[in-house]
Amino acid sequence: MTNLATHTYAQAQDAKDPLRAYRNRFHMPMQANGKPYVYLCGNSLGLQPKSTAAALQQELLDWQNLGVEGHFHAKNPWMPYHEFLTEAMARVVGAKPIEVVVMNTLTVNLHLMMVSFYRPKGKRTKILIEADAFPSDKYAVESQIRFHGLDPKECLIELQAREGEVCLRNEDIQALIEEQGEEIALILFGNTNYYTGQFFDMKRISAWGHAKGCFVGFDCAHGAGNVPLDLHDSNCDFAVWCNYKYLNAGPGSLGGAFVHERHAHDPNMPRFEGWWGHNKATRFKMRDAFDPTPGIEAWQLSNPPILSMVAVWASLQIFDEVGMNNLRKKALSLTGYLETLVKSLGDDIINIITPSDTAQRGCQLSIQVKNADKTLFDTITKAGVIADWREPDVIRVAPTPMYNSYEDVYRFYVLLKEAIGK
Repeated sequence: MTNLATHTYAQAQDAKDPLRAYRNRFHMPMQANGKPYVYLCGNSLGLQPKSTAAALQQELLDWQNLGVEGHFHAKNPWMPYHEFLTEAMARVVGAKPIEVVVMNTLTVNLHLMMVSFYRPKGKRTKILIEADAFPSDKYAVESQIRFHGLDPKECLIELQAREGEVCLRNEDIQALIEEQGEEIALILFGNTNYYTGQFFDMKRISAWGHAKGCFVGFDCAHGAGNVPLDLHDSNCDFAVWCNYKYLNAGPGSLGGAFVHERHAHDPNMPRFEGWWGHNKATRFKMRDAFDPTPGIEAWQLSNPPILSMVAVWASLQIFDEVGMNNLRKKALSLTGYLETLVKSLGDDIINIITPSDTAQRGCQLSIQVKNADKTLFDTITKAGVIADWREPDVIRVAPTPMYNSYEDVYRFYVLLKEAIGK
């Protein structure tokens, strides 16, 4: 039987990996000793594509040489610049171009979506989220509830996992929606939970919510570029995400948003409005009443920040080369290899809280080491691992298929094993 826990096996897997060359398209963080870190933190911040610097320099040069004329005469004219990203982004998230736009940042977009899709009225006033939702999402929904003069203690439903469990069960999600759906205005889930790594079935949750008259949205911050989102076919009403994690667009980069095309041509949709969402043909006449551009572009407020958008486009061009199907195929293999190695340390030592069902997870595994604290994480960090610690006792590790290797996974396993031994 092949011994998977060897350097030789990992190198052999890398040798036959059809995506192995893409690692060289990214800058790898280096240790003081000149060796690359074992970087397994693409779920927090993706690495920089080597093409980003040249793409940014092009826009700086056009700004330098053309000034305001760059809006029309730059190599990549700035007026329609956000449109250059749309089709590639739509392919990443499984949507139609009319449903997708790159704009703002994650929580800003979430608030803009809730202006449209959280409309408490009568007894339908509640928002349903996971109890372990990312804190920013919880802050956002609580503030929206208060904005409408309501009390989060009465209107926020936080669905808890069963006692002794960490991940939510589909049957419990369905049962709660069935029980309280007529009082729920909005269902908002992180489609891939930041803490557990659980990937939710968006299509079923959307169907359950719509059957009870609820709007349904998803925070895809940990899903975009990671898992097959199929946003259009999921039939959710909206989704938002950031582009600095798996999509490698740089720290604090612009986010993305999706609104299903069934809402594309509704001029009466309540929303906050700005001039960049106005009909492009008359946008510069400056005197017309707001005439929304069809589709999600109507949710745009201001003209896009070109220098920030450059990095998103540079990364999306690589995603277009590789394709989400190929990335997903490698992710399943790479994360499966990580799971096998880590579990070999023994169930009495290791607990992986991320679902073992590959249909319910992406790249991330959330690992608990029994009777350990952050000292263990600090030890592997000093040994050359960049991962992520979440209180009280979880190490989040994400072997990202775009640039991580089987050797990375093997090195992590060796360093973790050594640290536990100490």
